[in-house]
Amino acid sequence: MIDFISSYLDWSPQKIQKFRQTVLTWYDEEGRDLPWRHSKDPYHIWVSEIMLQQTQVNTVIPYYERFISELPTIQALAQSSEEQLHQLWQGLGYYSRVRNMQVAAKQIMNEYDGIMPTTMKGLLSLKGIGPYTAAAIGSIAFGLVEPAIDGNLMRIVARLFEVEEDIGQAKNRKVFKAILDPLIDPNRPGDFNQALMDIGATVMTPNNYRPENHILKEFDQSYQNGTSHLYPVKRKKTKQTKQEWLAYKIINKEGKVLMRQHQAGELLLGLWHYPLVEVDLLALKNANEAKEAFFYTYLKPDEMVAESVVEEIKQNFKADLDNLTPAIKHVFSHRIWQVGILPVNYENSGQQLLDQLQLSDSSFQWVSEDEINQLALSSLQIKLLDKMNKTSSNDDLRLF
Repeated sequence: MIDFISSYLDWSPQKIQKFRQTVLTWYDEEGRDLPWRHSKDPYHIWVSEIMLQQTQVNTVIPYYERFISELPTIQALAQSSEEQLHQLWQGLGYYSRVRNMQVAAKQIMNEYDGIMPTTMKGLLSLKGIGPYTAAAIGSIAFGLVEPAIDGNLMRIVARLFEVEEDIGQAKNRKVFKAILDPLIDPNRPGDFNQALMDIGATVMTPNNYRPENHILKEFDQSYQNGTSHLYPVKRKKTKQTKQEWLAYKIINKEGKVLMRQHQAGELLLGLWHYPLVEVDLLALKNANEAKEAFFYTYLKPDEMVAESVVEEIKQNFKADLDNLTPAIKHVFSHRIWQVGILPVNYENSGQQLLDQLQLSDSSFQWVSEDEINQLALSSLQIKLLDKMNKTSSNDDLRLF
């Protein structure tokens, strides 16, 4: 491994020191002013790093400030309700991140006397904290000399040394770590990591192959060879699966809307939506087919519901397929959902519907239009609400 890495990193100690000085001088003058950088509190750094996974910095800032304001300590996070967590995270997506944070907060309270562990081993023992996040927290808060290897750092290293290893393969992370270990500044490891993060985010960006303000160009082998566009080497992306869904906006005679909380085994666990059914939207011929899809999905298969009861419910379900909204697009990491919305009038009491279909459990609720925003909603449901608001303001919806 040493011989392999030396084929990339053949810098003298003087060049390594000059590189460190260049990186840190740039950071002192040009580094981004971000709210979590005003504190060395490991909790603050932890929250920011988890939020920044899969999310842009400008989007994270207001979420971070509100989260820290409402849950200022590890203990507060450990004791927070699921509903509060979802509401604070609403719109950031990837909700497993915040659920894992709470599990880790409880670990810290129970196993570390409420104090964030200060070693890589301790940090890595926490739920949801991997090598990058542990290195970021450890280097910034505790001065651990550990490179925080994310996409920015791998892109920089790949271009500096023309690294041919595929960054999409987890096994190659050790290559980038082996190159960065002798480069990281031992006196300011946290600032060094954050400096490279900023350089990757603002200078050596994915599509900026010859930046005019390239502070590292004298060290950048690919810049000098005109090969920056070839690095980093990336594997092909997994093809995204396309799925079509029908969302039912069901309004009862009291004017309340039926909402459903997603359960274990479903995407968007713990979040509230209009009831969703996977269907071929273009194949729907009439409202009766849409009704059948709903009943087929939500009738409990292990319990008998009299056919006469189902027919009575269907008679009280009033929908017109002409009112089906054009599908909205919602993208997950490996899935693309196209979701249409069908407005439905249920001409009876809401509780009667749940009782008749044996759905009287906590996963279904009838709520007023004003109460919907008090639930923990996913960004998908927010899109659906926005779509319905725009449709209602532009069209005369005919509900029969």
